[in-house]
Amino acid sequence: MSSSTPTDASTPEPGSFDSSAIQTKWQARWAEADPFRAGGDEDTRPRKYVLGMFPYPSGDLHMGHAENYAYVDAVARFWRHRGYNVLNPIGWDSFGLPAENAAIKGGAGSDPREWTYNNIDQHKKSFREFGSSYDWSRVLHTSDPEYYRWNQWLFQRLYERGLAYRKQSAVNWCPNDQTVLANEQVVDGHCERCGAEVVKKKLTQWYFKITEYADRLLDDLNQLEGFWPHKVLQMQRNWIGRSVGADIDFEIEGRAEKISVFSTRPDTLHGATFMVVAPDSDLAAELAAGSSSAVRMRFQDYLDTVQKSSDIERQSTDRPKTGVFLDRFAINPINGERLPIWAADYVLADYGHGAVMAVPAHDQRDLDFARAFDLPVKVVVDTTAPVTGAIPVIELDDDGVPIDPLGDEDLEALDPVRTGVALTGDGRLINSGSLNGLSKRNAITRAIEELSAAGNGRAAKSYRLRDWLISRQRFWGTPIPMIHTSDGRIVPVPDEQLPVRLPDATGLDLKPKGTSPLGGATEWVNTVDPETGEPALRDADTMDTFVDSSWYFLRFLAPTDAAQPFPTAEAAKWAPVDSYIGGVEHAILHLLYARFITKVLFDMGLVDFTEPFTSLINQGMVLLDGSKMSKSKGNLVEFASSMTDPGADAVRVAIAFAGPVEDDINWEDVSTTGAQKFLARALRVASDVASPTDVVWAEGDSALRRVTHRLWADVVGLVEQSKFNVVVARLMELVNATRKAIDSGAGPADAAVREAAEAVAMILDLFAPHTAEEMWEILGYEPFVGVVPWRQADPTLLVEESVTAVVQVNGKVRGTLTVPAKISGDELEARARADEKVRRAIGDRDITRVVVRAPKVVSFTVS
Repeated sequence: MSSSTPTDASTPEPGSFDSSAIQTKWQARWAEADPFRAGGDEDTRPRKYVLGMFPYPSGDLHMGHAENYAYVDAVARFWRHRGYNVLNPIGWDSFGLPAENAAIKGGAGSDPREWTYNNIDQHKKSFREFGSSYDWSRVLHTSDPEYYRWNQWLFQRLYERGLAYRKQSAVNWCPNDQTVLANEQVVDGHCERCGAEVVKKKLTQWYFKITEYADRLLDDLNQLEGFWPHKVLQMQRNWIGRSVGADIDFEIEGRAEKISVFSTRPDTLHGATFMVVAPDSDLAAELAAGSSSAVRMRFQDYLDTVQKSSDIERQSTDRPKTGVFLDRFAINPINGERLPIWAADYVLADYGHGAVMAVPAHDQRDLDFARAFDLPVKVVVDTTAPVTGAIPVIELDDDGVPIDPLGDEDLEALDPVRTGVALTGDGRLINSGSLNGLSKRNAITRAIEELSAAGNGRAAKSYRLRDWLISRQRFWGTPIPMIHTSDGRIVPVPDEQLPVRLPDATGLDLKPKGTSPLGGATEWVNTVDPETGEPALRDADTMDTFVDSSWYFLRFLAPTDAAQPFPTAEAAKWAPVDSYIGGVEHAILHLLYARFITKVLFDMGLVDFTEPFTSLINQGMVLLDGSKMSKSKGNLVEFASSMTDPGADAVRVAIAFAGPVEDDINWEDVSTTGAQKFLARALRVASDVASPTDVVWAEGDSALRRVTHRLWADVVGLVEQSKFNVVVARLMELVNATRKAIDSGAGPADAAVREAAEAVAMILDLFAPHTAEEMWEILGYEPFVGVVPWRQADPTLLVEESVTAVVQVNGKVRGTLTVPAKISGDELEARARADEKVRRAIGDRDITRVVVRAPKVVSFTVS
């Protein structure tokens, strides 16, 4: 055992609270002893993998980061105390636009590397000052060639499996950053990074075929129910957006090949009165080209206007409908009717097949368009009819008027042209030939059967999810490891030539200009065809940085392994991640991509699981001046300025105590001063303990021991439910109870005082590790409290000896009784009747009803 008197020159006197001195002391000891390194194969403890979403090195960390990493550390420390071998690594998502933009701002000769790694050094310093219990032997940076080599290796494996491909298409283009964006990186029509309005541009780009895994990505969310927040699961489901229906083949007059249109309502095909194609689709351009010059001119003018609008704007339901008639006609495969074809911006080129059959009576957007251009509307579902039981089929004439009148009210309901409201509810099919009288569900089944039998359609699925666009026209990212040969082939860089390293940025013009700056690195871009030795060019684009973060959790298992991206044997031992902690803003982008890559790795036989993160904790945001802390907005409180005053522990305790994990925190409402006072009280309690370390607990004050053991009994469940604020509140209660015991009859030498103080030190380690270590040493123990197993609650101390019973008369509390916890109902009622206050409240009135809930409540009803 060590002396209770600290020997370090920087150590404050016992009982005083000098956060800076305490932090300096224990950070030095942790750095020397490395107590939080994950154990190897010789460690027989069960394993837990705890991971926080790794940071981007944009300047120093701020309180928004502090919240996330405080929770990460609390979870990691909790599992160590519970007897687990914990892996808790840290790394940096270090590629991306901010570093490149900073280099551009710095002028000629500036290199993103310098900015990036300087910021990483600051982060590392801040994390150590924060007391984070990381395994510092496993640090990685995604901008290191040793890391992005395996991004390139992964690209090649996807390419071999047909999951990486190149195509020309209309893409989201940020005119400010001069690069393409994935659909997920466009927020309300603007670039998520810089806020510029996004436009459409046709480019040839690289994609990952994530849609190949759409069903698995959707269905496997069921595995995560109860382990991931419900709202995140719903966001993923909505983004994948699976729709079930049919592909219907339409002939186009004057066109040899049919086109396919996806519809979730093939039963309403008899109600189709026109067709709409996306104006920015290849089909629209082809159809317009086959029309008159006047149509071509009108179409081109319309297309120019549409390309200035974002997909979000085009999908707005309250936007006026616009379009151009292409003077072309499709043939309805079910009844041979000619359907005029229009180009309209409410249809997107990448949804379904870029064309829809318009059934205006039963689709609101189609109805709005039909009314705007005076197109016919034909009702084919009687939504007034019950969907069960036998009903008469109601026939309508060509104008939608019932042949057998239904009355004014029913007529109004069946007239979308008059009401302006589409009939989208269930009902019975009418005006639909063999489908007449069928309910919607049965009609859909019958329609698909008839289309399949006639060779005009088939059952199909459609998804909102689009393939992952990974090409970026910027310098600071993973080079795409492909070679363009002089004869037009595209071949992969051989594995033995990986990594394809980024060139020195010196002399390169990094300013965004629509093409990658790498194209200007002449020596770098010029290479040879690995198959023929002929001159060839490297692909000058870099990968989306979400590729970097889609598998980094596996690289932590062996970040210096030069032979493979990660050892499969280590993945079997440690992965998937048991607790993954980070912001809900990554609910779609990062999590979806990580799930996709995990499933690919599973299919390759490299991992034995299909979901990367077993449990997900999303913390709320830290707000300042009413908005999320952000360096770009200038509204932040930095780590560095908080580590001295109020100190790391006070910040961590204040954050944990501020409210539930998932709630947003207003920094103005966070009391670091109150946290400092609490930590000082806790430290004084440890300093006042006068009993020896081998004291017999059972001889201590029973009342204080019950408070201590109730906390031991409850704390595991509270932490597992991420109720950190409740744990801190309970710690405060225990400190107060211990202080009261010291200052009263029990005294500082009482065994229960030591037992309580040790419990405070152990549990406080989750939130204030420096203070906890100081308490542990003052209490006479060797370091480190962070690796000491927690104690079990004594069940005999969890039984309440007495409780307070409430007595009500006509619903109002008229008295309280202190009674044995195991009192019978009859005895409790008798005591309540005998209580003087209760007798006065009842008076001479008659008791008409008595409800007894022993040992807590007696309720009298009197009249």
